[in-house]
Amino acid sequence: MSYHVIGLMSGTSLDGLDIAFCTFKKRVTRWEYHIIDAETIPYSEAWRTRLATLEHVPAYDFVATDIEYGHLLGQLTKNFMQRHELRPDFIASHGHTVFHQPGLKITAQIGRGSSIAAETGCTVISDFRSLDVALGGQGAPLVPIGDQLLFGDFEFCLNLGGFANISFNQEGKRIAFDICPVNMVLNNLAEKLGAPFDRDGLFARQGKIIPEFLDPLNALPFYSALPPKSLGKEWVVKNILPLITTGGLSVHDLLATYCEHIAIQVASATPGNHQHQALVTGGGALNRFLTERIQYHLAPQMVIPDNLTINYKEALIFAFLGVLRRRNEINCLKSVTGASADSSGGAIY
Repeated sequence: MSYHVIGLMSGTSLDGLDIAFCTFKKRVTRWEYHIIDAETIPYSEAWRTRLATLEHVPAYDFVATDIEYGHLLGQLTKNFMQRHELRPDFIASHGHTVFHQPGLKITAQIGRGSSIAAETGCTVISDFRSLDVALGGQGAPLVPIGDQLLFGDFEFCLNLGGFANISFNQEGKRIAFDICPVNMVLNNLAEKLGAPFDRDGLFARQGKIIPEFLDPLNALPFYSALPPKSLGKEWVVKNILPLITTGGLSVHDLLATYCEHIAIQVASATPGNHQHQALVTGGGALNRFLTERIQYHLAPQMVIPDNLTINYKEALIFAFLGVLRRRNEINCLKSVTGASADSSGGAIY
């Protein structure tokens, strides 16, 4: 049986909504997939500001934004469907993460599935993280089941998005965890230079590594904690941003040093040797300076795929999580999140 699904992904870097129309077909021992059409639709400045500051608003405004943002996602998806003359079997939406504190059993991805369904007239699967968190898990990362079933030819799958996370098999189980913030911090710094992001790492390449900044970053306790573990915006605000905003360092030096920090943490989190291969995706895979620094420290050989896979792998995998949910098959692994059980998460509208 084949499935035609639209996957929606909004990352913490706030660069826009990723929409991918994908097909999936189950073969005897593996799944086949294709990304047919895909776009990133930038947010308006008003929506960027609203999403970036949502954790500070009153409860009424939070609920209202959850609903309104769902309608926005539905409208953008409906327009995408009309432009490409698509009729998916259903839509699978990650939503946009506002709160993520699994230790308190809290995770919130806004973008109400019922609003998306009302706008598009399609079945919608959303809220993929809540069940795992209720089962005592991190609710993240969710991508590893897709890494295992769609990208199993690679020993490691490394994503360089708002956060870096990694996924690999170990002793017959899939292991995955967040490594460190990436584009959430790099974009924040690039904006101080008047750019939405550091294209090709050109700003960072002009800077120099500052040990007085690098050492406190690498000493943060999260990095020595064992998985399962995951990161949220709250952690970045508390632990990273104060280091960036103090000390009077140039933005170029901050960028160069933070790229070195990412590279060190990625290498530290990645077992294996030079005979292994790591598939690298996410917006950070397009940052040449960053990938050069990672490969300098990393033993496995990095494989950077085509731009479609780089940019839309997460939207593809959330579409796939929707397929597994429709089939009532496991789409969240306790070996990854630390939950009490594997689960098939997602609310269906």
